[in-house]
Formats: sequence, structure tokens, C-alpha cells
Amino acid sequence: MKNKIDIVGIGPGREDMMTGEALCALEQADVIVGYPLYLDLLEERFQKKERLSTPMRQEKERCILCFREAQKGKHVALVCSGDAGIYGMASLMYEIGKDYPQTELSVIPGVTAASSGASLLGAPINHDFCVISLSDILTSWVKIEKRLNAAAEGDFVIVIYNPSSHKRKDYLARACDILLCTIEEERICGYVENIGRSGTTTTICTLKELRNKKVNMVTTVFIGNTDTHVINGKLVTKRGYHLDAIRQ
Repeated sequence: MKNKIDIVGIGPGREDMMTGEALCALEQADVIVGYPLYLDLLEERFQKKERLSTPMRQEKERCILCFREAQKGKHVALVCSGDAGIYGMASLMYEIGKDYPQTELSVIPGVTAASSGASLLGAPINHDFCVISLSDILTSWVKIEKRLNAAAEGDFVIVIYNPSSHKRKDYLARACDILLCTIEEERICGYVENIGRSGTTTTICTLKELRNKKVNMVTTVFIGNTDTHVINGKLVTKRGYHLDAIRQ
């Protein structure tokens, strides 16, 4: 019988925003492993579970910890914010898992910031969209710039993760400068801070205004395409339905 590790996306961490499958996986786990902040979010319901953590920037060590606990015969749950397969730990677990063939991995999906943030703004990703992270820790800025240019040329709605940090305070402004080479200044945009947590705020603005906004790592940014509009105070990207025919 193989050892078992569930890689669980917990969304923003609030229980009512987790999937039933995610909650079930955590209930069945003998030990829950994760970044300390995520474990804190789970403390009320899962305080009787064994919980193990590693600090930020020790993702590889955290994965190896999961495999070592599984080798002891424990059912392990590794928690990630949002969805484990979207800027999460799922791919790293599979990479490291090649050295642990007796361990079975399962990915449990969660609600990522693109969808949870979009729901708060309205319906901004209701057509083709892409997600781009501005973090250059694992991806070079040259590659990020290429992806921004390609998304702008393709008229995608663009969702930006990790738009700023203490060391990257100007990265959103730099990204906006790149996009402004292709996209008009009045393009409708929006952003959400602290999705699903205390102090959630939403803002709708133009791309020109977005360039000078101060945001942080817990902000998700949405840049509309040519069919994105503000309707009754909500950010909406049209699908292309012919409403005149429907009204008749």
C-alpha cells in the first residue's frame, strides 16, 4: 500500500470558501503541513491535528518534510493558499516525488484569487484571460515582460498576481508602463485586496490610474480587454451576446 499525500488548495483560508473535497482531505489527514500563516488560518477547526511548518523560501524543505512524514505511515495534507496547482506547491511535489515512488500524490483544487477576486469585482474574466505573476524570484523579469506584451497584443483580460512587495515596490508601475505601449490609458481595470479575509476592499480604475496605485502582495489586479466595461458599478467583460435580438 502506497503512502498518501494530499496537496490541498484552501482558497483564501476561510472555511466557507474551501471546497468540500478540501475540508474532507484535511479531516482525514493525520498531519497538516504548510506555511505558518496558512496553518494559523486553519487553527480553529483543526487545532487537534498535528501541524508542521517551514518558513518562507523553504518550499523544498516543506515538500521533503511531507514525504518523510508519509514514509512514517501518516496520511499527510500539504496546504497551499488558493489552488495548489496555480503558483502553488503541486508541481514541486511531483518533481521531488520522483525520489519517493512509494508515495501517492493527489491534488485537491481550491479557489484561486483570479476567480474569488473576479466575483467581488463583478465578471471581469468572463472571456479569455491569462494570469501573470510579477514575482521575479523564480521567473526573470525579461520573461515577465514578454508575457505582458503578448497578453496585451492578444487582447486578453490580464490577472496579475504578486503585484508588489517590500523589495518590488515599483513592479506594478513597470508592468503598467509596458502595457501602456499597447493598451489605451482609459482601459478599465480593478483590484482586490485581502480577498476572503478581514479588510477586503475593491477598486475600479483606469490603467493610467492603476499605474500610480499603491498595492501589496495580497492584492490581485485585473486589467480589462477591449470588451470590458463598468456596468452598475461592476467590472464586466462581455461575451459577445447580441442583446438587441433577445430584447425583441
